[in-house]
Amino acid sequence: MNQAQSAGLSLRLAEFVTRTPTEALPGSALDAAARVVLDATGVMRAASALAPEVLPFIELARDGGAGAASILGTAHATRAPLAALANGAMAHALDYEDAFDGAPLHPNASLVPAALALAQAHRPVHGREFLAAIAIGCEVSCRIALSLRQRLEVGGWYPPPILGAFGAVAGAARIAGFSPRQLLDAWSMLLLQNSCAGEIKHDRDTIIRAVREAFPAQVAVQAAQLARRGVRGFDAPLEGRDGFFRLFASNHYDAHGLFEGLGQRWHIERLSFKPWPSCRGTHAAIECALRLREQVSAREIREIRIEGGVVHRMLAEPLEAKRRPQTAIDAKFSLPFTVATAFVTGRVDLDSFAVAALGHGDVLSIAQRCSFALREEWDPDNAVSGAVQVTLVDGRVLRHEVPDPLGSPGRPLDAPTLIAKFVDCAGRAQQPLAAEQATVLAGRILSLADEPDSGAVIAT
Repeated sequence: MNQAQSAGLSLRLAEFVTRTPTEALPGSALDAAARVVLDATGVMRAASALAPEVLPFIELARDGGAGAASILGTAHATRAPLAALANGAMAHALDYEDAFDGAPLHPNASLVPAALALAQAHRPVHGREFLAAIAIGCEVSCRIALSLRQRLEVGGWYPPPILGAFGAVAGAARIAGFSPRQLLDAWSMLLLQNSCAGEIKHDRDTIIRAVREAFPAQVAVQAAQLARRGVRGFDAPLEGRDGFFRLFASNHYDAHGLFEGLGQRWHIERLSFKPWPSCRGTHAAIECALRLREQVSAREIREIRIEGGVVHRMLAEPLEAKRRPQTAIDAKFSLPFTVATAFVTGRVDLDSFAVAALGHGDVLSIAQRCSFALREEWDPDNAVSGAVQVTLVDGRVLRHEVPDPLGSPGRPLDAPTLIAKFVDCAGRAQQPLAAEQATVLAGRILSLADEPDSGAVIAT
């Protein structure tokens, strides 16, 4: 990247974040942000009870003392950084949150916890302002991700939490009413702490992959709080000589693409919402399996070939380990297990990844018959595409391909489906909400633009 072309990149992006009037955001972007908040806060509530991996984070947050920021799904509130830590751990623990298929990325998994913690801790934040913070923070993460011309994995990094953290800080800056200079300071402090090693993909027993968003969410709040207190950072945390792009992508990025259409096109309107609580890369194969199941029973299956692109390899390899996952999060990142679950049970839901379900004999038997075939011609535009071919014991071969899985912008989940998902999740929390209460709350969140205190509504 030519240094002259990228000069002032961080400042220009900071000016967009802090100076874009809320009134300039289209209603479609604010509506999309409301769907994000509904989906994210429902998933966090469910994780408070269903994901044992988050319990140490909730306990640590509670030990930090009382405060104004809620730990969703529980009866507790604590200081803002610790609430962001706990809620961030819950945001991805069930792997049920929204996704940006174009990167791929989970741009809101640390953003929503960080923005919520600050909105509750400092001052009442009007719903329109809160939604604007979510839309703008999401835009920052998506655009940084799309600007990269070298995958972060090349350097051994795991991208989603690293990229999402910049949007989380941007959202926090909007909530705090920052100047561009203060946001540069906060991004600088983020840069000193932002990391996620690719080893997260390779260790079979770790649960860190489930709770990874805890760390950028907490750092985003702390960076914002320190910037508010006047800690001076760098002038160019992104494009500087040894800034983000140099450190993480060897300066292979597209500055023009970062700003093209900025403020006119909103990526939050292009998110995917998950119908199934597993890695987005498994969804096309799950959908294929559910469709094929209409034609054949699991006992008729001799072998299953799952096809996917390069990004799917981490969901299928090493094959023997993926056929018999040891933890819930590993199962959610397993093509053999999720496909087998779909064939055997006809569903893939939150109960499919309970401890007992991981040892389901019939599911494991079908998983043993799964193999993976790489579709080398599939480029990044096919990052979530998939196909499944089934060979039956009588020799027949059945096949189904899904280029664009359910929940994508082209095949979106409608409002009643998102509300039903929220009601189900909220009813599974440590402090569960009755279906009627959760339905009313879902309606208020979807109408958050009309609420004078967003934090109070969300924490109901």
